[in-house]
Amino acid sequence: MEEGQRILAQFVNETGETAGTPFDLPLNISAEKLQLVCNAVLQNEESIPYSFFVNETEVTDSLDKIITEEKQETEKVLQIVYHPQAVFKVRAVTRCTSSLQGHAEAVISVAFSPSGRYLASGSGDTTVRFWDVNTETPEYTCRGHKHWVLCIAWSPDEKKLASGCKKSQICIWDPATGKQMGKALVGHKQWITWLSWEPWHLNASCRRLVSSSKDGTLKIWDTVLGQCMRTLAGHLQSVTCVKWGGTGLIYSSSQDRTIKVWRAEDGVLCRTLQGHAHWVNTMALSTDYVIRTGAFDPANASVVYKARTESDEELSKMAKTRYETVKGNEPERLISGSDDFTLFLWHPETEKKSVARMTGHQQVINEVVFSPDTRLIASASFDKSVKLWDGRTGKFIASLRGHVNRVYQVSWAADSRILCSGSSDSTLKVWDVKKGKLMLDLPGHADEVYAVDWSPDGQRVASGGKDKVLKLWRR
Repeated sequence: MEEGQRILAQFVNETGETAGTPFDLPLNISAEKLQLVCNAVLQNEESIPYSFFVNETEVTDSLDKIITEEKQETEKVLQIVYHPQAVFKVRAVTRCTSSLQGHAEAVISVAFSPSGRYLASGSGDTTVRFWDVNTETPEYTCRGHKHWVLCIAWSPDEKKLASGCKKSQICIWDPATGKQMGKALVGHKQWITWLSWEPWHLNASCRRLVSSSKDGTLKIWDTVLGQCMRTLAGHLQSVTCVKWGGTGLIYSSSQDRTIKVWRAEDGVLCRTLQGHAHWVNTMALSTDYVIRTGAFDPANASVVYKARTESDEELSKMAKTRYETVKGNEPERLISGSDDFTLFLWHPETEKKSVARMTGHQQVINEVVFSPDTRLIASASFDKSVKLWDGRTGKFIASLRGHVNRVYQVSWAADSRILCSGSSDSTLKVWDVKKGKLMLDLPGHADEVYAVDWSPDGQRVASGGKDKVLKLWRR
């Protein structure tokens, strides 16, 4: 390519909107210089890191290299797609800093609170436990369930934790005292499979919760009054997962092979999504992470600190702003994983037809998760692999191989650059998403790892499993 050649280029965002008018660029411009140009075109007050793509190939070196490789025509206006990256970087966890004993049976679920300040776990020993993340010591043991605790969920304001058990009871706990709030919520006929709170930006009081059960129904609860407000019946078999979306819709997946979309306000069934040939095990929303963290911005510790002093209404507004920024002008996307070894990508707010059917796994899919920036999907399967997919198109990106047994759970770091997985081979593995390679192997558990959660502030990973031990991992 001749020296000093130039090209007409234009920046385009992921949704296809152009930024500014086409402008003249030297062909040998580097990725670093493109950063400066892009920030100037977008008139950003502070410099934001971007990654740039031409025809889905990332510009890592200079523009002319890509144009040569891609055989791009230089007479036309070149469209350069820019992706904003997380401003902060999460560093990979490398070592186990605590092995917390106390549970008398397998640890089935672990979850950090929305700001990362608290940690809770649910176990087969019928208890819920709270742990102090700073001193890495046990804080409270909560007794109230009569059977295995199968699922736990934090309220968006982190003032309550809900837990559901095999005896079909739901208990609400106060993380500040470890005490049960009110009586257990009773009404389901069989065990509780999933719990999901109403997003903070939809309701400042954080009092409504939806539960799904093996009895085939969903129930919406007022956790303050301790009453069931509405029962959503329509599934023919066990409901495996429920998500309360950011636009006031509730999504439920079931062993009847369908996903149902409900209106939370009046319980009306909006549509049924069909396509899976076997049980639907798991779902994830593109907005899960921003709904989970609400008003607590993990990229900014001062915002998290300030958030604790604001009124509920102010916090609800902050959560709404964050939600709208992440969602953009597109509908929420839903991904579902099934016993039929496939995943489906949906736009459940607007249409029944799937966006993509994603194949490649050789066995049951146990969990799917969208990255915090909504661009990628990770799926964990019993075929020993974790697979990465494009969050908008469902296109296959990479297989992450290294586990020698079933992969149960995956959890993203807050900057969407790293992923952690837990497996029945008793290890956790940390993956570099961009390279599609294993970064670190974290042995330490004596048996299968059932639960993994990366704290929203990126500081630590918690894991639990069959060996009854909760482990904390840090940098």
